[in-house]
Amino acid sequence: MKVCIIIPVFNEQDFIKKSIESLINQTIKPAEVIYVNDNSTDNSKNIIKNLIGKCDWIRVIDHKSFQEHVPGSKVIEAFNFGLKNLETQFDIICKFDGDIILPKNYIEKIIEIFNEKEKVGIAGGNLYILKNRKWIYENIAAKTHVRGPIKAYRAECFNDINALKSSIGWDTVDVLLAQKKGWLIYTDKDLIVKHLKPTGQKYSLSSKMLQGESLYKMRFGFILSILSLLKSSLNNYSLSRLFFGLTGYCVSFLKQKPFIVTVEEGVFIRNFRWKVIYKKYLKF
Repeated sequence: MKVCIIIPVFNEQDFIKKSIESLINQTIKPAEVIYVNDNSTDNSKNIIKNLIGKCDWIRVIDHKSFQEHVPGSKVIEAFNFGLKNLETQFDIICKFDGDIILPKNYIEKIIEIFNEKEKVGIAGGNLYILKNRKWIYENIAAKTHVRGPIKAYRAECFNDINALKSSIGWDTVDVLLAQKKGWLIYTDKDLIVKHLKPTGQKYSLSSKMLQGESLYKMRFGFILSILSLLKSSLNNYSLSRLFFGLTGYCVSFLKQKPFIVTVEEGVFIRNFRWKVIYKKYLKF
């Protein structure tokens, strides 16, 4: 299976070297890798160019966007720019970040998953962060959720969900829409990926409200959004997440920000999430 990888990069000079080395040292090499230098103001591009050397399957291109590090639209617009510049017809398309260290067999295992499990549409490993000199699971999502920095999509699934939404919430709605289309999501918990820059480390005040905005845009509804934000706050021992999230949801409602799913898709998402809650917490 031909694997293509697109990696948006914005000011990653402190992490990109280890990330590239982990990609170059894969047991099975991707068919094509594009680093999208998304208006970086540091030395990221030069570091990439110096490290990829004679790897003709890796290249770096420039994308001009706004400079503020805002999760959501910025990274997907860069990803989509890379997608337009791909020269390989892929069987698997990956969206990775530039601050991760992959285990040597990551690509090999991803191919194995898609080959052996025909119904799997999205796959990945788990992200770990360094804390007190130990690599621990980055506990901002369930271990069964394939996180945004390490996502791999079967081409057919990627087309079924109409690619990725250029909005906050893209890395949740893609999974939900894939499941609506009948695809399975698979996480290999033995595939431990080191996340060098913990999620949200450099988010601005306005960015912290985006979780609530994403729930609104996915048509979760108010009650489901509260439950989701409460769970996130408890997992991270931070009530501020609940406050900022609710603020983001309410602001989005008042401004009537555009949804990223249809009414029909919203009904599916709400029903699906309620079923998960019932099965996990309410069924005796």
